[in-house]
Amino acid sequence: MIYIVDFGSQVTHLISRRFKELGVKAKIIDFENAIEVINKEKPAGIVLSGGPSSVYGKNAPKVSKEIYGFNIPILGICYGLQLTAKLLGGKVVPGKKEYGPAKIKIIKELELTKNLPESYTVWMSHGDEVISLPKGFEILGSTHDVKMAFVADLKRKIYGVQFHPEVDHTEYGNDILKNFAEICKTKTKEHVVDIRAIEDEIKKIAKNKYVIGAVSGGVDSTVAAVLTAKAIGKKFIPIFVDNGLMRDGTREYVEKIFKHIGIKVNIVDAEKETLIKLKGITDPEEKRKIIGNLYIHLFEKEMKKLIKFGKDVRFLMQGTIYSDVIESKGSKNSANIKSHHNVGGLPKNMKLKLIEPMRGFYKDEVREIGRKLGLPDEFVQKQPFPGPGYAVRIRGEVTKERLIKQRLADKIVLEELEAANVLRDIFQSFPVLTGAQSTAVKGDGRNFGEVIALRIIESRDIMTSTWARLPYDLLQKISSRIVNEVPDVSRVVYDITTKPPATMEWE
Repeated sequence: MIYIVDFGSQVTHLISRRFKELGVKAKIIDFENAIEVINKEKPAGIVLSGGPSSVYGKNAPKVSKEIYGFNIPILGICYGLQLTAKLLGGKVVPGKKEYGPAKIKIIKELELTKNLPESYTVWMSHGDEVISLPKGFEILGSTHDVKMAFVADLKRKIYGVQFHPEVDHTEYGNDILKNFAEICKTKTKEHVVDIRAIEDEIKKIAKNKYVIGAVSGGVDSTVAAVLTAKAIGKKFIPIFVDNGLMRDGTREYVEKIFKHIGIKVNIVDAEKETLIKLKGITDPEEKRKIIGNLYIHLFEKEMKKLIKFGKDVRFLMQGTIYSDVIESKGSKNSANIKSHHNVGGLPKNMKLKLIEPMRGFYKDEVREIGRKLGLPDEFVQKQPFPGPGYAVRIRGEVTKERLIKQRLADKIVLEELEAANVLRDIFQSFPVLTGAQSTAVKGDGRNFGEVIALRIIESRDIMTSTWARLPYDLLQKISSRIVNEVPDVSRVVYDITTKPPATMEWE
């Protein structure tokens, strides 16, 4: 087994997933008791994860340099490389910050760089860099800005990379991890998601109680709902909150999905209440928390109604996936990126206990489970849509008027992507009402209107993304339609920022 020492990276869990995909057992452990655990359990290999801290920070997480004396192969990733360099006598400084793609050139082929091309794209996310290596280390690869991007001490089998091999957008990342697993001489075993085990776990938690399900029409909550229904049958009651923040047709779409599954979905109308709660609110974190709290209030209200009819409701099923968890400070040392309404936005004193069958899975894994459950491809491949809906795609206050503008712009984007036959190739697409104003000329007169930003991206598991390279003519058509058809819009801009540094949504 390979042990992964967690220093708080957003993608530590992803390292574990990649090893499991390779058929290698992996276990995440905390840095505070890493030495004790490793000394006792003697893993085949050790990975030191990335993290949000600087190695020179006041409370920077660290391990004893004793870890390098266990004669166990070690791979330091990003912060893990920087910590290794510092502990063993190298030098780390605030360097040229890199977020997103960079080209690495391999200058030496050894065990860890075996079968890698001379040059390929890696994904960076760092603010510090190693400028002096400890004694015994050599450089295996460099980028334009980072000389020591791929290093090794061959004698002690200690390796380090400044980039993230575990993320989907790093080319040949799995090959690097596979090479490391071979260095560790680990045993491999085919990894298959056990759907029956997920259902058994739901049964074990719910026992003979009723479960109400928060369903939105998205793939995550739909797959979670199907698993819960298979596990506990009629004791599962799906509820769709129609809060007015969803795309046109979502309500009908949800009813269609659950008709296909063979379950009747309960609808709660909450648009008026939602807009009252959001009145005057401009801070994105506050929006998310208000919506999260309102959802729970509405579900607890439904719980009381059901209890009156003799249904002992104790649980709320959510379609939470791992990317929701980690961005909401889901591990001890990770940073809080944003409070997802279904994680960090939940009230502390909930009467309902949570069941989250998808909590440990990524988007592409959830889709694969959906396919195995027999869900039609149109459901499984549906674009992700945020739980807070249009509230986080409207910068500033959410009003009825701005919702109309957002809904119309969103419809135009979807229509044009569909007409160009590229919609199925896009992971996510949406306009953002930026709240910024700019001057336009309409009908030979001055117009001072809002700027709309387009975010159209490619991703697999939400942990990283890049912007879609759409034809210019298509972008022009979308822009022209939005400016002409959406009231008080002056111009359209295209967001070409990768994740990192950007998140998927603007808020």
